[in-house]
Amino acid sequence: MAARPLSTPAAIDSDRYALDGNSLAGLLEELFEVEMTSAMRVCQSCGRSDRIGAHRAYLGAGVVLRCPACRDVAMVISLQGDRRRVWLAGEWTLQTPAR
Repeated sequence: MAARPLSTPAAIDSDRYALDGNSLAGLLEELFEVEMTSAMRVCQSCGRSDRIGAHRAYLGAGVVLRCPACRDVAMVISLQGDRRRVWLAGEWTLQTPAR
């Protein structure tokens, strides 16, 4: 059974509120301790594969990262005082050098 895309608010139909996924580089590196914008993600809804930096970011009480093709949710980061809660969707692939 294919995943059904989450509903898209009317404001998200316009990219005027969106940031490039690369704008989250610092926050993502803080969370994952590696550079994440070049990591690949396969969307759970449309199956498209893109770099995280190609996704669209929307800021509010936290951050929502959306697929550049179908705009389904890829990641939600909520900022809660001294904590960060992260929810991921789709297939994420990150390659890091061995230490």
